[in-house]
Amino acid sequence: MFDLSTLEDLNLLAETAELECKLAQGQDGKGELPKDFWPTYSAMANAHGGVVLLGVREKAGVFSVAGIDNPAKVRTDLFNTLNNPAKVSVNLLSDADVAEVHVDGKTILAVNIPAATRRQKPVFLHSNPLGNTYRRLNDGDRHCDDETVKRMLAEQMEDERDARILLGYGMEDIDPESLRIYRQMLRDEKPGHPFLEQNDFEFLQSLRGWRRDRQTGESGLTLGGLLMFGNWAAIQDALPHYFVDYQERPEAKTELRWVDRLVPDGSWSGNLFEFFRRVYRKLTADLKVPFALKEGQRQDDTPVHEALREALVNTLVHADYTGRISVLVVKRPDMFGFRNPGGLRLPIEQVIRGGESDCRNRILHQMFLLIGLGERGGSGMPRIYGGWKSQHWRPPALSEKDEPEQTLLMLQMADLLPENALQQLRERFGAEFDELDYNGRLVMATVAMERVVSHSRLLEICDAHSHDLSLLLARLVRLGFLETDGRSRGMVYFLPGDTLPTPEQVFVGPAFPQLGAGNMGSSSEYSELTSEYSELTSEGTDSADEKRDAYGRLVTPHLDAPVVDSLQRLEKNFLAELERLAEEPRQRDRLSSERMERVLQALCSDQYLTLSVLADLVRRNPDGLRQQYLSKMVRSGEMRLAFPTKPTHERQAYRAAMGKTADQGE
Repeated sequence: MFDLSTLEDLNLLAETAELECKLAQGQDGKGELPKDFWPTYSAMANAHGGVVLLGVREKAGVFSVAGIDNPAKVRTDLFNTLNNPAKVSVNLLSDADVAEVHVDGKTILAVNIPAATRRQKPVFLHSNPLGNTYRRLNDGDRHCDDETVKRMLAEQMEDERDARILLGYGMEDIDPESLRIYRQMLRDEKPGHPFLEQNDFEFLQSLRGWRRDRQTGESGLTLGGLLMFGNWAAIQDALPHYFVDYQERPEAKTELRWVDRLVPDGSWSGNLFEFFRRVYRKLTADLKVPFALKEGQRQDDTPVHEALREALVNTLVHADYTGRISVLVVKRPDMFGFRNPGGLRLPIEQVIRGGESDCRNRILHQMFLLIGLGERGGSGMPRIYGGWKSQHWRPPALSEKDEPEQTLLMLQMADLLPENALQQLRERFGAEFDELDYNGRLVMATVAMERVVSHSRLLEICDAHSHDLSLLLARLVRLGFLETDGRSRGMVYFLPGDTLPTPEQVFVGPAFPQLGAGNMGSSSEYSELTSEYSELTSEGTDSADEKRDAYGRLVTPHLDAPVVDSLQRLEKNFLAELERLAEEPRQRDRLSSERMERVLQALCSDQYLTLSVLADLVRRNPDGLRQQYLSKMVRSGEMRLAFPTKPTHERQAYRAAMGKTADQGE
């Protein structure tokens, strides 16, 4: 529960995915539970939980206390509705979750809504999950589509998603070489194991890759058996969205290019077992960590090797293979990234702490365990964290994304508190800097390295609750360690005296007018217009001070990445790559929000793109593109603005947020 006692505490807060404020005055002004409380209840319960403050007014990101004259009546109405299954599917609250809080001489109700468990989801209204289920996205309550609801119901009913029997599939769909190599690995790990004496069919049965349902009498290949040992054609038939992807990128930044890539292309089976074997070798091929000594003998299998092995197994056994995105593994000189479709089945805090396990694909998990891969009893994530801690690297960043549903793990090989950054801060702030607590110094070091940070970015790094981080940032601002710009969720933090970049500093030449909706006909007409216009306006923009990289991108000391401000100035192959990434919206006038956002993130990886360039690439109206997609992505922390102080400037540019693009690459 949030600790609120003063008006100052309240004004530090902003409506986030974890906090919502509602006036709750009623018609007589004495207090009434608002009708829009219930979509928020469903939305928060189906996401990560949150707190609703009743009796609080919000205007332009600033909160004030209105109070509730009769909080007992509001509390009674709340629990009466919660306990009516015709109104709400499940009551998640206890008396302790609803507290009276006195602020500025007035009473408000703080309602703590916990996240529902897997077996409680979906939390829905009016007795029907379809059309009455909500999920918290960004700072709003959104209706869940039927596909999302059905996935929740499947998660609720099926402890093992990979135990499903696939009718019409048989041993002919199994890759014999995969099964042979697995047998050999089992023989090496457990010589004399009784399964080794069985023929292939019996062996697969013992692994539960083939099973008989005792209730229905049906028997056949399980989803787990097909995923682990199947051939590519059969896996595609069973799971149309299945795709596994490994990318090795050449530089310590999110890249549009890769130097090595492994995807199912018909040259190998495409199953998870072979994917694991090939990818793990690539992940550890040139790993630069000191070997360990055990009883005087060199141990090449270090805690970092163990962490990478566990991260890869975790990604594969916890994935929801009915989801719409791929399994993705990324290797860069500075980090490893892992993505799997599907959210966590346990709260993030519990997963990191360990001790409990709720594996989505238990057959797959057991298959890996049998050959000595993976960990039991929820110890996998602590082992990953321990491996990274052994090198004094930044803690792993584990996160979830709700749309599309996915889990992300980023393992950075970077010092948590680089000594050079700490020294610069000591020289600047003196002894007062060392008086800060650990999270305070961590925030300051991050700001020093990244120049401009947001609340959402710092949450990825700091081991602190969102509210506690808000209070810490406010204290750092009050003490003069940080300055701010913007407000509410758009607020950014930087060191005192640093100036945020402006378009005038970055771009040379006159600002060009922006083509609006009134100028646009069809997508193809718009493309012709903007291409012609870019050619016309490209003249007269050269300057002796302007520098461009080999790709034709504008390079400026004012920004942390190059800027694509003109398609005409780009190197031919690089332009072709951008157009390839944007191919889907370039070819289709209608595209789902999810697909368009993924394209925009891919285009903006490791570089800023101006609004006009983005609009030209995806063949959309600039105003519509900003209003429908980009502004929302900025609010959610998925996109960064080049010029935070001028969000609607005609030369605004966008970059995919750090740590948010490890899930890209399809």
